[in-house]
Amino acid sequence: MHKTLQPASWARPKGYANGIATSGGETIYTAGVVGWDAQEQFPGRDFVKQVRQTLENIVAVLQEANAGPEHLVRMTWYITDKQAYLDNLAGIGEAYREVIGKNYPAMAVVQVVALMEDEAMVEIEAIAVK
Repeated sequence: MHKTLQPASWARPKGYANGIATSGGETIYTAGVVGWDAQEQFPGRDFVKQVRQTLENIVAVLQEANAGPEHLVRMTWYITDKQAYLDNLAGIGEAYREVIGKNYPAMAVVQVVALMEDEAMVEIEAIAVK
């Protein structure tokens, strides 16, 4: 149902796909999801913990449509601190693989001035096709 689009002459990306083609199936869109728990409490100002919780929240939304991380085709990450993101790549990668697995959709990461939730350090929108 999904095909990774990788031009032969390009270097293989690490942790994302340059493009994804889908056919048929139901499309699922998440809102901007942040790293708080079911009671809307953040795990503090720990960047990796917020990323992990955000990814877990995306999986929970996908489950409502009987979908999982393997159905993800696109993610847009909004972060408030580029340096915190870069300084925590190993921990982010570990959290990503533990929650999402080895599913690498097309992705973009954008630094923003602020997010609507003051404590949020990351917000992710996701699209899945099942």
